[in-house]
Amino acid sequence: MISTEILKNSKHIHFIGIGGSGMYPLVQILHEKGFYITGSDNNETETLEAVRKMGIKVFLGQRAENIEGADLIVYTAAIMEDNPELMAAKAGSAAVAERAEMLGLLTGQYSNAVCVCGTHGKTTATSMLTQICLSGGSDISCFIGGKLPLIGGSGKSGSNDTIVVEACEFKDHFLQLYPDVAVILNVDADHLEYFKNIDNIIKSFHAFAEKTTKAVIYNGDDANTLKALEGVEKEKISFGFGEGNDYSAKITSVKGLRTDFELYVRGEKKAELAIHVPGKHNVLNALAAIAAAEYCGVDMEGIRKGLDGFTGALRRFQKIDEVKGVTIVDDYAHHPAELSCTLTAAKGLDFKRVWAVFQPFTYSRTKVLLDDFVKALSIADIAVITDIMGGREKNTLGIYTEDLAEKIEGAVWFPTDHALADKQTAEQKEYNFKQCIDYIAEHCSEGDLVITLGCGDAYKAAKMLAKKLKGE
Repeated sequence: MISTEILKNSKHIHFIGIGGSGMYPLVQILHEKGFYITGSDNNETETLEAVRKMGIKVFLGQRAENIEGADLIVYTAAIMEDNPELMAAKAGSAAVAERAEMLGLLTGQYSNAVCVCGTHGKTTATSMLTQICLSGGSDISCFIGGKLPLIGGSGKSGSNDTIVVEACEFKDHFLQLYPDVAVILNVDADHLEYFKNIDNIIKSFHAFAEKTTKAVIYNGDDANTLKALEGVEKEKISFGFGEGNDYSAKITSVKGLRTDFELYVRGEKKAELAIHVPGKHNVLNALAAIAAAEYCGVDMEGIRKGLDGFTGALRRFQKIDEVKGVTIVDDYAHHPAELSCTLTAAKGLDFKRVWAVFQPFTYSRTKVLLDDFVKALSIADIAVITDIMGGREKNTLGIYTEDLAEKIEGAVWFPTDHALADKQTAEQKEYNFKQCIDYIAEHCSEGDLVITLGCGDAYKAAKMLAKKLKGE
């Protein structure tokens, strides 16, 4: 555990894996606070390009000499122990912190850290809350796991003492934070390679709720969330569709991507509002954001303005293009519950057919939740499944795309030599994407919706399809 004083004693911070979704907002916040930042990564991405535009030096490829001169080295959980920069950092005299530990230290610098957690919906709800606060005149800081167009990225250093943070439960990372207000969206089975079972997940959310100094804002309709809050003696504010919740909603109209609803606060109708991201689940996210925003002092006019201007974080039902009558959308959904919400919302829109182009992420999740993935992907009219992206794992389980695809009626996939699939090379991945895109381009038609899904780099397939349909 590094000292809480480390930020006061550091001038130069180096990030190993600076392009990661959890690193980028930290980089933005600390850069704005005046720290000298450097970083490294192995692959060129849009995020690396954005980091360079901030005037930050980025090394492509990871070598021990890249960390020279740094007072503090930050790395992500995805970095292997034999990474040359991490090995050099641990052998040197500079302080070393894992990303979650660094975020914890940062939240401890604020007197009002509003931490949004839950198995699903974190990025959307955190983004909504950020947009509401900023639109309502509250110059907050924020840390988001996705990119919010309003702030031109994922992180922002504000002038007041509130920070809105997306808090991830993976490997209990959120227990390293210092929440003043906890927002719990839902509690579901995920990251079972670590938690093993739902009971352990519930225990972790309970521990997170116990850490709060002010209040817990929670989904009163979610049974697992209610279990997690048993015995928690904090101020509690509930949200949900059930009338017994402190904040509840009645949906009055759904047209395209717009959903209108009536807001009730403790049983009294408070306002008529609208969101511009699809699905009933996003009304729940809005209720969580509204409750948290009011708790932080944002008035209803600021809430209305924020929701009116919010069209989603990037990679959350993000429209990529429309070519020859085919609408191409990208979404970060990667857990069966998220896929079900996203695809159900997509099927409720006015499209002829819905194509789900799914990139499974991690072998363990794919193996453990295989039947749930089958059920979720079967919601689409046509499922196209790419090779599994191993991420931080090696394929010790011997699971491959065909194990999933063969269980889904009408699914499309392209068999890959298992040895090639396990190597996870950029060339093999691009070739596999091309096979999928060529098939979709040949068989899709006007009025179809094609939605790429996954938390890896599935978004690249969406852009490849747009170019293919344009003949570029």
